[in-house]
Amino acid sequence: MESYDAIVIGAGVIGSSVAWHLAHLGAKRVLVLDRTQIGNGTTSQSSGILRTHYSIAQNVELARRSWTAFTDLAAYTGDEDAASGIVKCGYLIASPEGAKLEPLRASLKGQEEKGIRIDYLDAAQASELLPIARFDDAALIGYEPEAGFADAYLVATSFARAARKLGVKIMEGVEVTKLLTDNGKVTGVETSVGSFRSNTVISTQNIWAGDIERWTGIPTPVKAERHAALALECDAKYTFQMPVYKDLGSHGMLYCRSYGGSQMLVSEGITGETLPEPNNDQGDIDMDYILEIGAQVAERFPAYETAGLASSWTGVYDVTPDWNPVLGRLNGIEGLVVGYGFSGHGFKLSPGVGLILAQCALGLPTDVSLDPYAHERFRTGNLLTGKYGSGAVS
Repeated sequence: MESYDAIVIGAGVIGSSVAWHLAHLGAKRVLVLDRTQIGNGTTSQSSGILRTHYSIAQNVELARRSWTAFTDLAAYTGDEDAASGIVKCGYLIASPEGAKLEPLRASLKGQEEKGIRIDYLDAAQASELLPIARFDDAALIGYEPEAGFADAYLVATSFARAARKLGVKIMEGVEVTKLLTDNGKVTGVETSVGSFRSNTVISTQNIWAGDIERWTGIPTPVKAERHAALALECDAKYTFQMPVYKDLGSHGMLYCRSYGGSQMLVSEGITGETLPEPNNDQGDIDMDYILEIGAQVAERFPAYETAGLASSWTGVYDVTPDWNPVLGRLNGIEGLVVGYGFSGHGFKLSPGVGLILAQCALGLPTDVSLDPYAHERFRTGNLLTGKYGSGAVS
């Protein structure tokens, strides 16, 4: 049985980030196991939006710290071939009068307190940035000029390649079937190709995190939730120069960005379709749903009333009861570190999360406290619920 300093389960953008950070921090023998391929799970379905806008201070801090990596992944990893595909187009978020106004105001203030530049715009200024949209109902508009979007799959494969250059071993097509323990301590994993020994295992299993409960008996409060993304096209092009837009005034709290330099990628920021079992295969998108989203889009982007559907796909979130992740150690299982339940935030936070999970696994102080993300919060009722309520703003 081969022995390792640490074993990472899952080679999505979180697992790949953890692996690189482990090696960067000095772990000599690191093994990554993935049931399919690097970045082939929910990472490949990400819309790729990057922002530091959150109503939870810890999420803002993780997103802020992640920005250094996204801005220049080659310099961050020391691998000249690494890239994120970042497009710095900015991030606009607006709310009309109503329930979302004060959460927005407080969240923008929280970002400023973290040293993040936020511009407050009027409707005319917002229209200069995003001329295809209307802002006549906006009571508050915030603009994060350094934000934008990037390529989640490219980031995952870049972290994985950089990790390999530091000596990390990545095995694809290997399914972990059991966590091996002795007297409450991790001793390794059993897989479809044999067993591997380690006193430290980091699970980044995303929608498959229910395996943790099966292996340990510790409840894993996560469900798989499918969301649809649409690419719309019309004469009013949504260019790469136009910012990402979050519409708190729409029923679905829509988020939109340029796709392909001319189309609009749009999806809802509310709860989706709960799946009975974890499954990231493409799901059906009902025509009535497409028409409903199209109607919401047309309310904000009048020219899109006659838009056509260029393409569509589905992605799956690993959702916890408070729409925030579980990070760190689990009480009762020494040597097990987990990172699951990102609820749509995973890519945005992946460099920062990779660092603190690696620090935790190696017994180092973490740059951002793991306490608010502890699994224990679901037992005590001290949930990490954002000011916006359920949904992928948090």
